[in-house]
Amino acid sequence: MSSNRDSKGRAVAPGLIARASRALGAAVSYTVTGDASAWFGPLDPLPPTAQEVAGRQFDFPSGYNLLQRPKSYEGTRFEALRALADSWDVLRLLIETRKDQMAGLTWTIRVRDTAPATYTNMADANAANGRPDPRIAALTAFFRRPDGVHSWTRWLRLLLEDLLVIDAPTLYVARTLGGQVRALQVMDGATIKRVIDPFGRTPLAPDVAYQQELKGLPAVDYTTDDLIYAPRNPRPHRVYGLGPVEQIETTVNIALRRQIWQLQYYTEGNIPEALIGVPDAWTPDQIRQFQTYWDALHEGDTASRRHAKFVPGGVARTFIPIKEPELKGVFDEWLARVACFAFSVSPQAFVAQMNRATADSAHDAAHEEGLGPTMLWVKELIDDVLAREFDAADLEFAWNDTREVDPVKAATIANIHVRAGIKTLNEVRADIGYPPVPGGDRPLIYGGGVMLLDQATQGLPGQEPEDPTPEEET
Repeated sequence: MSSNRDSKGRAVAPGLIARASRALGAAVSYTVTGDASAWFGPLDPLPPTAQEVAGRQFDFPSGYNLLQRPKSYEGTRFEALRALADSWDVLRLLIETRKDQMAGLTWTIRVRDTAPATYTNMADANAANGRPDPRIAALTAFFRRPDGVHSWTRWLRLLLEDLLVIDAPTLYVARTLGGQVRALQVMDGATIKRVIDPFGRTPLAPDVAYQQELKGLPAVDYTTDDLIYAPRNPRPHRVYGLGPVEQIETTVNIALRRQIWQLQYYTEGNIPEALIGVPDAWTPDQIRQFQTYWDALHEGDTASRRHAKFVPGGVARTFIPIKEPELKGVFDEWLARVACFAFSVSPQAFVAQMNRATADSAHDAAHEEGLGPTMLWVKELIDDVLAREFDAADLEFAWNDTREVDPVKAATIANIHVRAGIKTLNEVRADIGYPPVPGGDRPLIYGGGVMLLDQATQGLPGQEPEDPTPEEET
């Protein structure tokens, strides 16, 4: 076997020999065949150096799991995001508005409609769909107080706080001695450090997937069976989610500084702002001393500071007032619009008066773009709990239809539901709060006349017509 050494016995890198061989082969190829594609071509790619890590999610730093504090390599720390959310009142109002909207919705647990059955008449369909399932009553009672302490609305508000501010909602699955779920307890997502496997993904149980950091130290290890960690906006190149507060971090910082300036208009400095001349003989120290005296003269006394002041001598020889900027203007509306867009909340409350059509369009868009995805996130979370922890994949969490606030629109919708046979008359009356009426429990169809819904379905393909009653023959 030949050795990779030169005439003097020095070792030659195999890569150099390989490159020389390829170059010689290309020259021969061009000389013999005239093929010029080998010259200055794309060449072969470098051989991979880590073929065994195929499927790694992203190029994470080496020793990532050794870090003690969560989110050490990513963006803004959790503590800073919470400080931003609590400091700008507009941002806090948007967060609380979204929590109020979600808390005002009603829900139910029902059988998942995966393969609708075919019924010969509506009576059979209603009877089949109305079969009581004992699991539904038990699960409904559980989720009315998921952690055993807070009601559904208060529990949901706790969970949504970490979802909207830091995008790290976390639930601890408390179990009985037999391993059954006893409670779903909300945990502070800012204390949870994610652990990744060699492929950059969350390890499955029984491997450790999360660590809770307390007092700057790793306190408790958790597996995916112990914690439910469900960020709404994960990204493939990051370990933690990106919430709406972090998305508008720069805007919030600008708004905070502007809000501080507006506060200082009433608490600090000279009002109105002006340039006042002093005698030419004054030294810089004298000017500084007088400035300190003048600023402290009426500090905090906004009423007194708004009056004119009389001063003797050359101090008052020159007075150049500076035009005061607007305390609220178009820029403030722009900041509010950006924040509202991040949370998909209508900016109607923070901007100049809108006409009715524009306001309704903004409200509908905010509902579809903001409230809808949040509702879907909650549904997927509860559905996953039903399937994993209660072995009830055939059941689902479903939001009830939201009621229309406008009485005219509500009456129009109710009329359509009754006339199309979607709801019975007594169901609509129950929604309004009225008592039932005799004969109002059967759905009707309004066409050229009025008929019972089960009669309207007769004659459809695959259905046998029923014999007419004596009253119908007459």
